[in-house]
Amino acid sequence: MAQHRASHYCFAVLSTSFFSYGTMIPTRFSPFPSLTGLGDDSAMAMKLMRFCWFGATMAMATARCDLRSVRLRWCWLAAAVATAGALISAGVSAGHAAEEGLVTRIAFGSCANQSAPQPIWDSIINFDPQVFVWMGDNIYGDKKHPLRLLGKERTFGPWKNVPRFYPSSEEEMELSYKKAKSNPGYSRLRQKAKVIGTWDDHDYGLNNAGKEFSAKVTNQRLHLDFLDEPQDSPRRKQEGVYGSYTFGPVGKQVKVIILDTRYHRDPIHSDGTMLGTTQWSWLEKEMRGPATEITVIVSSIQVISNLTATMAPLFDMEGWGRFPKERDRLFKLIRESKRVGVFFISGDVHYGEISRYDCGADYPLYDITSSGLTQAVEKAVPPAFRPVIRGVAHLTPSTMRVMGSNCRYSSCTYGKPNYGAIEINWNGTPVKLKIEVRDVEGHPVTGVNILLSELQVGNAKPAAVPAGEYQRHCTLEVDLPWLVRHRLVILSYCFLTVSFLAVLILVHLVVRFCWKHLAKCKRD
Repeated sequence: MAQHRASHYCFAVLSTSFFSYGTMIPTRFSPFPSLTGLGDDSAMAMKLMRFCWFGATMAMATARCDLRSVRLRWCWLAAAVATAGALISAGVSAGHAAEEGLVTRIAFGSCANQSAPQPIWDSIINFDPQVFVWMGDNIYGDKKHPLRLLGKERTFGPWKNVPRFYPSSEEEMELSYKKAKSNPGYSRLRQKAKVIGTWDDHDYGLNNAGKEFSAKVTNQRLHLDFLDEPQDSPRRKQEGVYGSYTFGPVGKQVKVIILDTRYHRDPIHSDGTMLGTTQWSWLEKEMRGPATEITVIVSSIQVISNLTATMAPLFDMEGWGRFPKERDRLFKLIRESKRVGVFFISGDVHYGEISRYDCGADYPLYDITSSGLTQAVEKAVPPAFRPVIRGVAHLTPSTMRVMGSNCRYSSCTYGKPNYGAIEINWNGTPVKLKIEVRDVEGHPVTGVNILLSELQVGNAKPAAVPAGEYQRHCTLEVDLPWLVRHRLVILSYCFLTVSFLAVLILVHLVVRFCWKHLAKCKRD
């Protein structure tokens, strides 16, 4: 729109040059009028108008001929040549201006404790993203009671009587956001890239909280302040932080749809709503809106992977898989909207992985999980136990995880601090996407290379699965055979049982040894 208005202005200036030959321009005529109303493309429009004004000035200088000594047709010819040059320059400038908005690099991340060291920002800055997407837990604003199994206040076990997590005050949340925002590395990133994002439970205000959380209205304002969301943004006038952004020129556009999986979410075990009626209506309009080449859907929790189905009751994680009706509705919306180039990015789980589902839409759906920037499962255990964590990840059944030789570990998960990186090669035929999870040093730990043509309607053709068998990237974790689905739990209980029996046998042997020697001492 801004460039369109600028082109009208260019035409007016050039017209003035034609009809003003041999005369003077009024001294009050400004070559750079106010850009009010031109929107985000005002800088591009300004460059276009500068070229136009330069060309018009050249035309008028040439046309300011002495008509008594030079034939009129030669004056007109000189003016036409200069004007043509101005139009060519303007065209080149307009083309460059459109390319200036082209997005080729997007970084994303989640789970950043504002009180922890954050060296990972250096690597993200070196990646030089034009856009950075927060996927939640941008701060850890809630608090924790000490872990107590026994005593008056018990925070762990089936007999606990005090919640482990409790919310902070508004002032404490504000201080946490201020500390996160003033981090030197993040401050440098904000100067270089457009920062957008959503929240998850810890910056929402309370671990695993949903629509019942009472401080969500206040915390929404603090969250949007942290993201520097404009005061007149629609995101400040609605219930929830969902929103959408479109980047790039027509024909090379990237649409980022940001979901809010907290504000309207029903309790976890209810199989109720994840997004709420209003947000679902908004999402349907966004998905059925103007087409873009790429659509990135941002979810604070995993969309495709559902490891709770294979790890419970050992581990219990949030995810769209805990709301199967809502996830089916999301996949159905992608199918019915016929929108192409859709994939997900997510966080929350404190490790990185890439999942793929071939039976949800008319082409493969990818979910790239990056978690977290500071929080990671391997950091939560002593170094000696980190191989155990990797072993558990390797043994965990997963039909959706993308496996490959380019993974750092055999499980194709990464339990150390990480971030996500998207590179788009618009010059490729077809367009190519390289999506990776990277470590603190910027080295890839898992990744996929996708042709944009693969994310088109008609590219998902799952084969028929015989009864009793399952298919990778199609069979849901909850539909796995019982022994396969629960093998990690079975192995864990067997290990605990054997360990317990070994301890009992050891204690028995020690007691017998001591009793034997005690009896011998008495006889002596």
